[in-house]
Amino acid sequence: MSDTLKIVIPMAGFGTRMRPQTWSKPKPLVGVAGKPSFDHLMDMFKTIPDPKNTEYIFIIGQHLGEQIPVYVKKQYPQVKAHYVVQEEMKGQSHALWLARHHLNGPTIMVFSDTLLETDFSFLAKEKSDGVAWVKAVPDPRRFGVAEVDKTGEVVRLIEKPQTKENNLALVGCYYFKKGEDLVSAIDEQIKRGIQLKGEYFLADAINIMLDHGTQMRTQSVEVWLDTGTIEATLETNRYMLEHGRDNSTEAATRQGVTILPPVYIHPTALVEGSVVGPHVSISSDCEVTGCVIRNSILDDGAAVTDSVLDGSFIGRNARVEGHPKTVNIGDNSSIQL
Repeated sequence: MSDTLKIVIPMAGFGTRMRPQTWSKPKPLVGVAGKPSFDHLMDMFKTIPDPKNTEYIFIIGQHLGEQIPVYVKKQYPQVKAHYVVQEEMKGQSHALWLARHHLNGPTIMVFSDTLLETDFSFLAKEKSDGVAWVKAVPDPRRFGVAEVDKTGEVVRLIEKPQTKENNLALVGCYYFKKGEDLVSAIDEQIKRGIQLKGEYFLADAINIMLDHGTQMRTQSVEVWLDTGTIEATLETNRYMLEHGRDNSTEAATRQGVTILPPVYIHPTALVEGSVVGPHVSISSDCEVTGCVIRNSILDDGAAVTDSVLDGSFIGRNARVEGHPKTVNIGDNSSIQL
């Protein structure tokens, strides 16, 4: 792959399904398994063919979007990044159209709340015009799916099919050999007014490409994680702790703490007189005293005292004291019972 690879990530939404965690930070900066989901997203691209010949295009919103460039500059100073602001929420295709001046040559598009276990190294020798990542699911009717022919070529993308036979759910990651072909299709989509409820969807643009002869195939994944809702993020936290993010052995050396694996406790967190786990991640600078915590996420700087938590999400620098069973509070909040 000689041309510069572009990785474009739309993240301009308000993150309403992740509130209250997204009142004070954009969704990609919400913590899961001990670090922001943005970091897990960037980890996905460790297998791209030529990291030094790669540029990232982050499509950010006016609502808290300014936090993304600050975070990238601090945590990923080596990354060549461009930022595009989507001021109006007019859909996925509209977001990409705003970034059209950057989208030329090989392009990967992935949604910011999509986390996959996939190996991108095959792109160095990819022959197809496009690739759509999919996962076979028992009931595809609540997803978009790829309809393929007998040779495995994508015929059409279908949003929320009525039947189950086409079960290749689209997971929100695509490769285009020529990003300018995608831009051309989006331009046609907008001119033709192909939208739904005021939003231009990427699937419609890709269908235009297919109509014009684009050859696209599918790439299957076994692991597809989601950080789009609180419930999904807690589930993703559970999976990550079970698959590589667990540091229970180290955590178990803490005095007066009972660990029920898997858990992740950041080295800077203070945990005393507590039972932690299973499926708990405690981020940096947290303070946990006299608690029983399971199946929960504590973001940076959270403090929890004398509480029993299950299925909870405690935002940055939030304070919980008392005995709630399940609680979801945002950054810099306080609950005392």
